[in-house]
Amino acid sequence: MRILQVHNRYCQAGGEDSVVKAEGGLLDHMGETVLLEQVDNSSINGFMGKAMVGASVVYSKKARSRLEAKIKDFRPDVVHVHNFFPLLSPSIFDACGELKVPVVCTLHNYRLMCAGAFLMRDGSVCEICINKSPYHALLYGCYRNSRIGTFFVARMIESIRKKNNLANSVTRFIALTDFSKEKFTQAGFPSHQIMVKPNFSNDNMAFPRCFDGGALFVGRLSVEKGVGTLIESWQDLSVHMTIIGDGPLRSEVNSCGIDNISVHGWLPFDEVSKFMSKASFLIMPSQWYEGFPMVLVEAFSRGLPVIASKLGGMAEIVEDGVTGLHFKVGDAEDLAEKVRWMHSHPEACKRMGSNARKVYLEKYTSEVNYKMLMNIYQEAIDSYA
Repeated sequence: MRILQVHNRYCQAGGEDSVVKAEGGLLDHMGETVLLEQVDNSSINGFMGKAMVGASVVYSKKARSRLEAKIKDFRPDVVHVHNFFPLLSPSIFDACGELKVPVVCTLHNYRLMCAGAFLMRDGSVCEICINKSPYHALLYGCYRNSRIGTFFVARMIESIRKKNNLANSVTRFIALTDFSKEKFTQAGFPSHQIMVKPNFSNDNMAFPRCFDGGALFVGRLSVEKGVGTLIESWQDLSVHMTIIGDGPLRSEVNSCGIDNISVHGWLPFDEVSKFMSKASFLIMPSQWYEGFPMVLVEAFSRGLPVIASKLGGMAEIVEDGVTGLHFKVGDAEDLAEKVRWMHSHPEACKRMGSNARKVYLEKYTSEVNYKMLMNIYQEAIDSYA
């Protein structure tokens, strides 16, 4: 099968970029013909550059023409769009429609209903724009605390809703969890066009598990990731925690003054793997719904149990008492209590880790994911025909 991947990279690489690379590599390894058409936000320079992008967020004729040329040259059986914001715009779906190519679109976040993409405001869940006007976001500057930037994103969302052009242009959507599918259905996306396919991780059980490295956090050091709650919960804990990551809250984390916290900043994948092999459990304190965090499936692949916020996709992926523990989102005391329990029950911790590994082998391996992805592609092709 010939698959054209389409993706708009962000300036700071994240989970979406990892998924695009992993899926492309998997498809290529399995003998499919894959081509990646990619643009990069690093090309946006200065005020004028941002202004020009803002004006074309709703519809970019340049991006449409570019994709039309790529489709004519490559002649794919299916186009798989991962992210089209902000440089590609919804115009690329018209290019696919014009050339009669079925489209699959992965819903990595909530950008198509929320200007901020996280369904979160001021550190808490916010669902105002799911069914109401996206221009509500202007009151709060939900896109990067900028009312001007928020206006352009809200225009894009409103345009998509009025024309209903994604439902008409995208043959199949991919939601990463049942929870995500429910939210998009609530926002008016046709349920029958949304398929659920999780992210995957290659089997990286290369290092023996030793369960003596305490707690581990891996992720962006930012408000939506619950870093404030994490640090607050550690004020009276004696358990050692390793933090791997970077972001806007890095200075606050570095200066927290808690002796049993080690901060390593961003590390390459192999180094993170070593820390995962030594840790007793992973902590995911996010305060937004999350999509399907790669760190979660990577933890499961290594038999690492997870203490996660009882919220959104995390609560769906991590089964309380089976593959980890839930705690009340944003509640530092509850998180501290769950950490103490996990640390003082090492056998239960190991059992949950073994369960996590079993779930990984059943649901999240590359082999399982390849079959799911190819079935979605084939269904898109068959229904389009």
